[in-house]
Amino acid sequence: MTTLTLALSKGRIFDETVPLLEAAGLAPLEDPERSRKLVIGTRNRNVALLIVRASDVPTYVEHGGEGLYQPLDLEIGRCRMVVATRRGFDWTGSVQRGGRVRVATKYVRIAREHFAAKGMHVDLIKLYGSMELAPLTGLADAIVDLVDTGNTLKANKLKAVEDILAVSSRLIVNPASLKLKRAALAPLIEALAKASARGGS
Repeated sequence: MTTLTLALSKGRIFDETVPLLEAAGLAPLEDPERSRKLVIGTRNRNVALLIVRASDVPTYVEHGGEGLYQPLDLEIGRCRMVVATRRGFDWTGSVQRGGRVRVATKYVRIAREHFAAKGMHVDLIKLYGSMELAPLTGLADAIVDLVDTGNTLKANKLKAVEDILAVSSRLIVNPASLKLKRAALAPLIEALAKASARGGS
């Protein structure tokens, strides 16, 4: 029997994924928040969970293949990618004047494509930590970041000035694996799709 590995990260996304896994018969045999194991079995003996950093998930999935296939929107982890500035900063005026603005983000490619499509010239500053500090310290005029409730922006006297795109968690698959392990993957994708449609209940 073909063994499959699902790469997941701890935290909010994992917490929202657990009900889907349980509904699909893939409940983890151990709590990854308490276990030191990085590979955890599930109730389906042919499926294991690989616990990795969120930013590493695409790398692990793509390993041994080229590109990523997205067969399923899991309808969880919903948030927005936005442009945000300090309250009182004249973002509209800066855009209209065509001035060069400094934008801090960890999502450089998305930010570059967004501003290029608007014909804006921006200096992108790559950061890995808390984006909200960049406008507060004068490092940047704006940030591009993911926003859930918007409470962190408010707490740091920032406001969203543009929505770039809506974001949700997706099941991604290595295309080579999809071809070679289709018989094993198809039921897994179908089970997760049904669980997602039921809201994980």
